Amino acid sequence: MTKPLLVIGILNGDDIGHEIVPASVEIAKAAAARHGLNIDWRPTPIGRKALDDLGSTMPEGTLDSLSKMDGFILGPIGHREYPKGPGAINPHPILRKHFNLFANIRPTRSYPGLGAIYDDIDLIIVRENNEGFQPDRNVVAGSGEFRPTEEMTISVRVITRTGSARVARAAFELARQRKKRLTTVHKNTVFKLGCGMFVEECKKVAKEFPDVVLNEVIVDTMAMRLIRDPQSFDVIVTTNMFGDILTDEAAGLVGGLGMAPGLCIGEGNIAMAQATHGSAPDIAGKGIANPFAMIESTRMMFDWLGHNRGIKQAVDMAATMNRGIEKALSDPATRTKDIRGTGGTADMTRGILAAIAAGV
Repeated sequence: MTKPLLVIGILNGDDIGHEIVPASVEIAKAAAARHGLNIDWRPTPIGRKALDDLGSTMPEGTLDSLSKMDGFILGPIGHREYPKGPGAINPHPILRKHFNLFANIRPTRSYPGLGAIYDDIDLIIVRENNEGFQPDRNVVAGSGEFRPTEEMTISVRVITRTGSARVARAAFELARQRKKRLTTVHKNTVFKLGCGMFVEECKKVAKEFPDVVLNEVIVDTMAMRLIRDPQSFDVIVTTNMFGDILTDEAAGLVGGLGMAPGLCIGEGNIAMAQATHGSAPDIAGKGIANPFAMIESTRMMFDWLGHNRGIKQAVDMAATMNRGIEKALSDPATRTKDIRGTGGTADMTRGILAAIAAGV
């Protein structure tokens, strides 16, 4: 038997994750087969089903198993609906911290006929992933948010030079591969020390990339400009919470969160494909969930792994997935209703698979 070139974990997550992750894996398998890429697929327990079956949303051994893989596909996690109990924890921050996945790459692209506000949007927001205001990830122990008295709540924002420099470097490397333009988004007019440090580190890293032009935009101005002139941006880098908000706004320009893929990478060689939307329990099991974000996140992972590992088959596989996705999105019958289609999850999956089989 041919030795697998890549080992990939399958983590369905919760709710619609049990529909869109299998669709993504099926499409990835079809594209890999066309290019002779041998992949060892490893289903791995996580989320509510793992809690019910094994007593924990992050069962013992899951992290160790994932550490032996090249990457993994993480379905949406519905942690807000977990019951109270020691085993019912949110897996997101654990995965990000354990594998040091500090850069969250979130592309926004408009496709014809989907209801995008503009037809020519093509930008990427690189969001810092492990610091900032989010209390579930900005400290090692305890929480970055606490309530000393009934009338007072304190939220701590953590910005480090190391964290700022490494996400800036990831963004610069991405910008170098594209249009050689990078915009840093911040609010150093108010957060003079926190955002000020982030900007300082971006400018320091800029010296390593003299071929990339660096611009600055204040976050509230960016919120407006994403609506007015998103075409003027290519790669954007920003802090955790700003990135979280701006990427949802950007998704709204091109059809909604169903069109919002994401890839988490860090200092190591592991990549995590993770769509940016939630688990949508209200539509779970109805067959109407838009699988694009999960499928595109998976495609991004294989493209990144292909370049990172020097595996041409993975790069070619990602390109084949891309052509299949574009073909399916061009037909209302193989689009879901949220993006002006008449189909469901299975219809989009079949459309992409048919395009791959036809060698589009």
